Amino acid sequence: MEATEDTEEPPLPLDLSSFQVSEEFGFLLSNPLTELPAPYGPWMDIARQLPQLIVSHQLHSHVHQMPQLSPQHLRGHEELRLAHLVLGFITMGYVWQEGEKGPVQVLPRNLAIPYWEVSQALGLPPILSHADFVLANWRRKDPNGSHSVSSPPLCRNLDTIISLPGGESLRGFILVTLLVEKAAVPGIKAIPRALGAMGQRDEDTLHRALEQLAGAIEAMSRALRRMHDYVDPGVFYAVIRIFLSGWKDNPAMPHGLIYEGVSPEPMAFSGGSAAQSTVLHAFDELLGICHHQDSAAFLLRMRDYMPPAHRALVQELQGAVSPCPLRQHILSCGDQRLRAAFNRCVAALTAFRSHHITVVTKYISIAAAKARAEPGAGAGPAGGEPPSALEAKGTGGSHIFSFLKSVRGSTREGMINA
Repeated sequence: MEATEDTEEPPLPLDLSSFQVSEEFGFLLSNPLTELPAPYGPWMDIARQLPQLIVSHQLHSHVHQMPQLSPQHLRGHEELRLAHLVLGFITMGYVWQEGEKGPVQVLPRNLAIPYWEVSQALGLPPILSHADFVLANWRRKDPNGSHSVSSPPLCRNLDTIISLPGGESLRGFILVTLLVEKAAVPGIKAIPRALGAMGQRDEDTLHRALEQLAGAIEAMSRALRRMHDYVDPGVFYAVIRIFLSGWKDNPAMPHGLIYEGVSPEPMAFSGGSAAQSTVLHAFDELLGICHHQDSAAFLLRMRDYMPPAHRALVQELQGAVSPCPLRQHILSCGDQRLRAAFNRCVAALTAFRSHHITVVTKYISIAAAKARAEPGAGAGPAGGEPPSALEAKGTGGSHIFSFLKSVRGSTREGMINA
């Protein structure tokens, strides 16, 4: 019997692939390249040795000897993303080699100019962000091995491409964050299904999409809890965190950084932050979560650190849900199953943000107190004192606890009361 047109599923209102979102990996870059073309060997040579060069205080001299290369031979999005990753890691190492007491004020032109040009080509800022550090910084140890990012022990067949001081704790931090991104994929795929179901007033499909979204957010929380198993708080606070710090709203670099050959004036950019992850922005937009003014302003600024296609998806969701928000749709139809599924999504997102606060408390506040109580116990990356300038701030420059608690509170306020 032939299928009739009535049995065909209507097209989804949102094509995720047009926003560089992968069916398998979500916002993660699918199968990132691990090698740049031969002319860029000098960049790769330094990037591969970053932990040793930083700890031995030799990175500055190696960068000064590096030839100034033009990005003109880079072809395609993947090569540009790897170049941005490599130059971003070198930049963070160069700026923070001597810790927060001795950050450099000028990025030399042989690093600054190509980094700026690659950044312009990608529409990304010239600083290491979540898009580099996590989304584009993973590889399979065995190219023919398992694709799974969750097989125990932690990501058995996965590793980072470029590293910094911090050893296994840094690897754990990056790969656990990758696990959170991967866990979100079913929820990302549920977004166009939910929008399509709303348009068709198909409550059964909408219910399934919301249940899928809630399950994904709950899986994200389970993935985040693995941070406790693989990342040492003392190493994260004293060694790793400084290299995620930017030069905007940072007391250690109040004037920003001069990109030599790009601008005579210093420029200020925020460091890497979970607020730069497109996942939570997308979920917030779908669920109609309205954050309070200061938090909303910071989150909006963090969108500038996303790949433009991902930023465009969030903006598309803003437009798609504003005329007919999901919340209002559920209230108007009076379906108790939909209300319960919606509230499960909001509760899961609130719980995820609560656990993020727990992680930040352990890895920053408690670790900072321990570093103060035991001077010298947690020496910084090059043997100096652990950082203290950002004790009360996130690496992105936000006032970390007031921001996180505000965002959690406004998420909780998104619940539909019976």
